[in-house]
This record gives sequence, C-alpha cells and structure tokens, in this order.
Amino acid sequence: MATTVHIPERLLERVDARARALGVSRNRLIVEALEEKLAPQAKWPPELVKLLSGPVDPELDAAARAMERAMERGRRSRKRPPRL
Repeated sequence: MATTVHIPERLLERVDARARALGVSRNRLIVEALEEKLAPQAKWPPELVKLLSGPVDPELDAAARAMERAMERGRRSRKRPPRL
C-alpha cells in the first residue's frame, strides 16, 4: 500500500547513505527498520530471571574463579582482560 511519510531532510540523507552502503533501496531499508522496531520484544523466562537474581552458590563461584585464573595463565597475550 502506498503512503506518504514526511522525513526530515537530514534524516533522509542518512537513510539514503545507509541504503547505498547496504546495497538496498531506500524503501527496503525503511520497511526493514519499521519491521525491526515493531517486532515483539524477546523476554527472558521468569525462571531464568529468578535464577540470575538469586544469591550465588559459593562453591560455584569458587569454581568459576578458579577456571578464570586457569584461562588467564594459559593466555598468550600479554594484555590482561577486563575484570568482569
């Protein structure tokens, strides 16, 4: 269905530049952007949220830290990874 939408000139210039860079038409880019924006948002299962928000098992935490130290010792790069 044809429709008319008023897009500010500066925004339209950016749309055209992106469409050219992607090798698609302006119309295709706008349709895909609208589809993405209007798609239902994925939600995490409540069980996962509950699990992640609960206390950390001390034994599991110790094992994870030991594994992290072992990986750091095995690295070939001299740079230290960011602390998570």
